[in-house]
Amino acid sequence: MAADMHAQGAAERRDLAVRAAVEQGLVGGSDPAPPLVCLLDTAGIRESAAALAGAFAAALPPGTPVLHAFAVKAAPLVPVLRLLADAGLGCEAASPGELALARAAGLPAERTVLDSPAKTAAELREALALGIAVNADNRQELERLDALVAERPAGAVPPIGVRINPQTGAGAIDALSTATATSKFGIALRDPGAREWLVRAYLDRPWLTRLHTHSGSQGVPLPLIAQGVRELHALAEEINAAAGRRQVDTLDIGGGLPVNFASDAHTPTFAEYVGVLREAVPALFDGSYGLVTEFGRALLAKHGLVLTRVEYTKTTGARAIALTHAGVQLATRTVYAPAAWPVRILPYDAKGAPKTGPPVAQDVAGPACFAGDLLATARELPELAPGDLVAVPDTGAYFFTAHYGYNSLPRPAVHGFTVRPSGGVRFALARPPQTPADIVAEAGGDLRDTLL
Repeated sequence: MAADMHAQGAAERRDLAVRAAVEQGLVGGSDPAPPLVCLLDTAGIRESAAALAGAFAAALPPGTPVLHAFAVKAAPLVPVLRLLADAGLGCEAASPGELALARAAGLPAERTVLDSPAKTAAELREALALGIAVNADNRQELERLDALVAERPAGAVPPIGVRINPQTGAGAIDALSTATATSKFGIALRDPGAREWLVRAYLDRPWLTRLHTHSGSQGVPLPLIAQGVRELHALAEEINAAAGRRQVDTLDIGGGLPVNFASDAHTPTFAEYVGVLREAVPALFDGSYGLVTEFGRALLAKHGLVLTRVEYTKTTGARAIALTHAGVQLATRTVYAPAAWPVRILPYDAKGAPKTGPPVAQDVAGPACFAGDLLATARELPELAPGDLVAVPDTGAYFFTAHYGYNSLPRPAVHGFTVRPSGGVRFALARPPQTPADIVAEAGGDLRDTLL
């Protein structure tokens, strides 16, 4: 019931935001209003952060150290990271750029985690100097850390762990399943001799105090995620028994909670995720280990909205087609893998009111110059007309926040919105629109003649 009320509230805020975006000129049915804008529901983001923290707090003994580190790759926007930090979350970075974004958002080192399978020596040295926790991906990186840790003053080494691949199998989307037998991530736990090597590696390095795993994300079922966490916990217990002390004091269990893209319902919930973990690994919640999580999509996806104008409509081969300004540059995965990443299409009229009418099978197409740039194919919708608006919900993570520069299509403006008790909507710019001058500058405009 609570989840249903949550979804209803989010849908009501969305409709108010669409109408307000039109009224305030953020997007419109005709020029000169912009034909494309992206919106983030700040109240919804705070609700998700609270749900995550509350689900773990309810299951753990008071005082258990927990860091919920948002996966920056899901929404690499400084204002979003700042909002999440204000809601109590840290950051998980997987590149120098993401680490720079986290620092720009004001995240302290002790609330930041650095992952990545290809960290350079310079990146590792910087992380250690800043006091940022690091998860090593492989044996060679661990050997590199041996030398870097030796350079540090005594007692000046931040938390360091090793990522393991529990090799528990794939979910429904192979590309997002990171615990397969041959995954590029982590040290494969079931390979011959690997477990013994890991235990020895920890015994030889008293500064290794964490273990990390992440089994995947969209398409990976909760029991499979929980199985990977169970393997992680068992390995920590084995290492600590061999060391005769609690050398491993923190388990980084990654993220990976799938998102429901079929409706406004938030399923599965963080509470359901914790319930599955408690059943599979009850000792994880006895307070003997600190915990780190690394959720991204599950925190942001449901709170983003792409809103675009229908520029033209046509009929080709008896198929109705609506041409819009939102396509592969925003919904890259949907365009290239539509079966794995279908999106919903919500139609509005030019004034921002939900559009009704008899359903007609229509393609909703983007602006890019290739035939597959489609958000939806033969989708049953009220007949769209030029000037109408199309909204694509559930796009707050990995869609418009991670732009794909096909055809030099510009990055659209991103606005956060807040609905006041009166029903009015306040927008705050989170990322300005990219201009043609910006595109030229990024494309070497100041270096025009250097190759002559």
